[in-house]
Amino acid sequence: MSKVKSSEIPHYELLYIISNKFSEDELVPIVEMVHKTIEDNSGSITHTEDWGKKRFAYPIGHFHHGYYKLVEFDVAGEKLAKIDRALRLASEILRHQIVKKKIKTKEEIEQEKKIAEKIAAKREEEEEKDKIAEKEKIKGKTDLKDLDEKLDEILKSEDLL
Repeated sequence: MSKVKSSEIPHYELLYIISNKFSEDELVPIVEMVHKTIEDNSGSITHTEDWGKKRFAYPIGHFHHGYYKLVEFDVAGEKLAKIDRALRLASEILRHQIVKKKIKTKEEIEQEKKIAEKIAAKREEEEEKDKIAEKEKIKGKTDLKDLDEKLDEILKSEDLL
């Protein structure tokens, strides 16, 4: 049985952290180096995001803060190992992670929207049922005044003994 490869180039997402020993101005060449690494390996960058400087949950290499960057790119699978190796060897980058990202088709997006709408409708129905049940529960409860009156009636009656 043979495996059939699709002709599409896989889409990846790279999240990397640059140490905070660099200033905002010194980040530009590092980011360009990452982009150049991807492009040198026949990759094409489709989206980039700067998440800014954030505090770590635990120290990484004696650093407590770092600059988070996100890059989405398309590259052939064979070239991914070279990109990963180059990022591991870069001393400016504290951590990085490359994840294969599935690109959704329009049909999949529409299907997810329909499912989300059905879930929202069910939630609304359940909330309405809960409200009605709560109102019924409140109606079923007797007032303290009513209880006091009934207790007084029982105590006044001569049938106690």
